[in-house]
Amino acid sequence: MTKLTRNWKVIIFDFDGVLADSLQMMLSYSAQVCLELGYPCQPSPADLEALDPMSFDSLGRQLNLPEALIPAYKARVFERFTSGEELPPIFDGMTEVVSALAVSYPLGLVTGNTSGVVRSFLERYNLFDRFGLILCVDDPGTRVKKIRRIIKELGDQNAEVYLVGDAVSDIHAAREVGVKSIAVTWGHQSREKLVTARPDFLVDSPGGLLSILEGGL
Repeated sequence: MTKLTRNWKVIIFDFDGVLADSLQMMLSYSAQVCLELGYPCQPSPADLEALDPMSFDSLGRQLNLPEALIPAYKARVFERFTSGEELPPIFDGMTEVVSALAVSYPLGLVTGNTSGVVRSFLERYNLFDRFGLILCVDDPGTRVKKIRRIIKELGDQNAEVYLVGDAVSDIHAAREVGVKSIAVTWGHQSREKLVTARPDFLVDSPGGLLSILEGGL
């Protein structure tokens, strides 16, 4: 893959809560799996609001599952995502945002969801080919290592890099890697929660996201 020259941007997207409106599926599948495991509960958006990091491991702990059951919980939730015919909808406006940005900038995607779900979702909305590199939960490495890999493969040391996420853990990861964070408020954590982590940018609509990334900031 050809390296980029100075002043190019690399834009890295999170998946759940940024592109995919998967909150209700996450809560429903979690409730089903907890019941199967003998720990019935009613997960709510407040449980996702509390998470740092945003991950299924963290959600299982938030739902008070015993630590020994976290791997089984996580595996069964992923099974429901991958085996069902249902895919989460895309947030209104994000198809257009991704398509517009891909014309000018290399795009990456890093996610805690599975490659099968992500590929099916992106193909449904004709976005799979818009991304130069997609790293999912089934790819090796921590989230930070995956972000660094995307930067290395899509850009160089001169590239401006932005990480677009919906959780405080995305903001923390961006800061650890040394890239700019853009927090979106239509995802799994509230505007108030995101403000506490001090993102570089905070946007309330896909149009606002496009303005930031095409505005030369």
